[in-house]
Amino acid sequence: MQIFSEKIFYALLIFFTGIVSTILISKISKIFFKRIANRTKTDFDDFIFESVNSTIKPIGILLSTYFTIDYFSVSDITFVSVLLNIKKLLILIIIIKALNKILIRLLSEATSKINDDSLSSMISSLTPLTKAFTWTIGSIFYLQNIGVQMTAIWALLSAGGIGAGLALKDPVQEFFEYITILLDKPFQKGEFIKADGVLGMVERVGVRSSRIRSINGEIIVMSNSSLTNGIIANYAQMRKRRLVHKLGVVYETSPEIMKRIPLILKNIVSDTDNATFDRCHFTDFGDFSLNFELVYYIPTNNYFAAMEAQQNINLKIMEEFKLNNIEFAFPTQTLQIDRGNSK
Repeated sequence: MQIFSEKIFYALLIFFTGIVSTILISKISKIFFKRIANRTKTDFDDFIFESVNSTIKPIGILLSTYFTIDYFSVSDITFVSVLLNIKKLLILIIIIKALNKILIRLLSEATSKINDDSLSSMISSLTPLTKAFTWTIGSIFYLQNIGVQMTAIWALLSAGGIGAGLALKDPVQEFFEYITILLDKPFQKGEFIKADGVLGMVERVGVRSSRIRSINGEIIVMSNSSLTNGIIANYAQMRKRRLVHKLGVVYETSPEIMKRIPLILKNIVSDTDNATFDRCHFTDFGDFSLNFELVYYIPTNNYFAAMEAQQNINLKIMEEFKLNNIEFAFPTQTLQIDRGNSK
């Protein structure tokens, strides 16, 4: 009876010592953390200290109870071992919840400092993945701590991981291509691009695919991998557009008019808004035409403005050629028939 009373006494002593130590540690850490937090300008460290300090009391009480029961239990009693494992689980839950709060707050702080909406959305979407990761690691740690043989579980997880990896190969690849688009920025939402023969404006860049509004009006859905692995022409990021025109006039055109044509074309381009003349030359004698090459720039990345300027130049060329009696060439053939008398 005396031995039993001593064990009770020491068990209670362990419990109350743990409770008093927990209260003291909680108060001291609160003062200590508050002094450190006052030296900084941000409130993120205040949040971390508050989260850590809020776990000290519940963990201290659970640990005090755990060591009390562990000391008091004389033999390996099933109920006591189950109770101790439950207390371990509760301690782990408190730690993981506090860790999740800190990690989520860290993601929120990182998101608030980023001006890119798409990248901010991607970082915010990592919140469920972060929670799942911490709970998975915590569960594995808990199972190993209570003595569960992890060999079979690891083998099962490995086999499941291989199967999941094969099944999720394409989605995972598209996700990493999405990250590549966000970081490398070959194009962004609202930009006019040409990719894989599709010409249109980017309306949305998604995790698995991107949506492009074509010039015909329909929505084109393309996988991110097909975009990043192909050739992309981004018209929104060009400073000026270079246009090359081939013009052919008939062989009956006189040399005097041929000399005037480059000057006529130069004046047309120079008098057009959003157009800068580069050069114009008589290049070659074609099969059925005398060919000129006209080169000019349109200093805008707006596709529709460029097409408007190009249309005005084309119409003006037709008008000036008509006024100067210059004829455009078209494919023709001349047949020579010999009408000589046969013997």
